[in-house]
Amino acid sequence: MNSSNHSSLYILSVIVENKPGVLFRITNLFRSRGFNIESITVGITEKPDLSRMTITTKSDVKILEQLVKQLRKTIDVIQVNVLDKENTVYRELALIKMNAKDPTTRIEIANFASIYRGNIMDISNETITVELIGTPDKIDAFKNLVSSYGIIQVARTGVSALPRGGISDEL
Repeated sequence: MNSSNHSSLYILSVIVENKPGVLFRITNLFRSRGFNIESITVGITEKPDLSRMTITTKSDVKILEQLVKQLRKTIDVIQVNVLDKENTVYRELALIKMNAKDPTTRIEIANFASIYRGNIMDISNETITVELIGTPDKIDAFKNLVSSYGIIQVARTGVSALPRGGISDEL
């Protein structure tokens, strides 16, 4: 397990062949090295035979470099890039269901959702569900803000990311 006190969150963009078993091989590599995957998203790219995995993990630089080398050697992996967060567009979607048993609470939560550019997706006499899209830090900040109301359930998609700017070096 990574025992460094200098761990940072990294975003990996991994282009893989769109085949059965690839996700297992990638996640098994992380597991066998003792790494936790903070989030993972997988979807078909602009080329139907390729998928993009966006993986976030905490590591120090030296261990991350070893992990990237191992990923590049993995069957069906086409390309691995460590994305620079400053030059990357990255977002996550979260659905957060909270207690909202009185009208005042529902109004307060709706106001907070508006400030965070969230959308009310469901409302009942007892609960309210907010959809948020943003960086993981933004979603965490909203969760912290509304935690006193009582969070019932949270569903998060994981990070999706692309490099900023012109044509990237990805396939």
